[in-house]
Amino acid sequence: MSKGLIIVLTGEGKGKTTAALGMALRAWGHEKKVLVIQFIKGKRFVTGESLAAERLGERFTIKALGEGFISAEGDLDRHRTAAQRAVDSAREALSNPANDVVVLDEITLALKYGLITEKQVFDLINLKPPATHLVLTGRDAPPSLVEAGDLVTEMKCVKHHYQQGVEAQQGVEY
Repeated sequence: MSKGLIIVLTGEGKGKTTAALGMALRAWGHEKKVLVIQFIKGKRFVTGESLAAERLGERFTIKALGEGFISAEGDLDRHRTAAQRAVDSAREALSNPANDVVVLDEITLALKYGLITEKQVFDLINLKPPATHLVLTGRDAPPSLVEAGDLVTEMKCVKHHYQQGVEAQQGVEY
């Protein structure tokens, strides 16, 4: 049986986006069309995945639509506006059955900070064409999203180099 899956990658550990991009690259290798929409990362910060996507051609697209690092104490208005643009982009992507894999990167973080609503997330899920794989990433996936997933993986941090004072590094974190 072949079916477009809803895949949820969540948890406190590192590797959610990396796992999603690995799946996306695998699909691309099988001639599938991939679209990654990043809800938090923005164009101000060049990432290795965006540099790679440019080289992969038109079947592998990354749209960094966020405003970057977010905190509860910060001004959330600009993040909320960016997240709504990302929802609009996701709506358009999921309305097009030509997209074989759609990754909504850090969508659960946008949900956690109230930048988008749970209803918006489920509206996007309901738009998913039957053959399209939809990957949702980010910490703190709500139980309803875990329940909706066909495949759910929770990343657990056992040890992290930040704990030893090592900063984010090119090719590892971005």
